[in-house]
Amino acid sequence: MTEQTPHQNVTFPSHGGTGHGYLAMPDSGGGPGLIVIQEWWGLTDHIADVTSRFAREGFVALAPDLYGGRTTHDAGEASALMNELPPEKAVTELAGAVDYLLSQPAVTGRAVGVAGFCMGGLFALNLAVQAGGKVGATAVFYGTFSGDEDFSAVRTPVLGIVGGQDAFTPAAQARAVLDRISGPVDVQVYDAGHAFFNDENLLGTYDGEKAGQAWAQTVGFLRQHLAG
Repeated sequence: MTEQTPHQNVTFPSHGGTGHGYLAMPDSGGGPGLIVIQEWWGLTDHIADVTSRFAREGFVALAPDLYGGRTTHDAGEASALMNELPPEKAVTELAGAVDYLLSQPAVTGRAVGVAGFCMGGLFALNLAVQAGGKVGATAVFYGTFSGDEDFSAVRTPVLGIVGGQDAFTPAAQARAVLDRISGPVDVQVYDAGHAFFNDENLLGTYDGEKAGQAWAQTVGFLRQHLAG
C-alpha cells in the first residue's frame, strides 16, 4: 500500500511549478550543496536518513520528492510509481532543485554534488547532462541502466558504486554505461547485490560492512570535488 511521506519540509520553484523535498542542514550552517535522489520506493525514511547523514558530514543536502508525497515498501507498487514518472519531468524537477540550492546563502561553491540510488542513479546522470556545470560531482549507486544509455555528455567526475551480484543491473552492464562517460570515472565493484546500501533491507541484500565502505568512499569523493 502506498503511503504519504512525512518528510517534506521545503518547497522550491521548479521550472514554472513547485517542487517539494526534504532539506537537511549541517550544524555549521553552511557547506557544499548536494542533491540526493530517491530509489523507486519514494522519499522514504531511508532516503531522509541518508540526507540527514550527508548533512552531518557538512553538506546542505536536499532530497526532492519525485512522487508527490507517495512512498511504498511493495516492489510491485514501486515499479508502478517509477513507470508513472516521466523521466523528463523528474529531471526538470531535479534541475529546479539544483537552482534552488545554488541560490541559498548557506551553499558554498558554484556547483552542487549529486548522489542517486537505484532509479536515482540513472536520474543522477541525466541531471548531470541537463545541468552541465552546475553539477560538480556525481555519485551513482547501482543505477538502473538498460545498458545502451549514452552519457558521453557527462564531464563531471563520477563515482560509480556497483554491485557485483546485482540481479537488476549486472555489473558488466553498468560498467559499459559508466565507461562511456567523458569525464573522470571511478567504478567501484562490491561483492554485493542490488541496493546493498539500503538498511531497510527490502530486497534482502543489505550489507552493513560494504555499505559503510561505500559511504566513506562517497563522502570522500564529494568532499574532494566540491571543496571550495
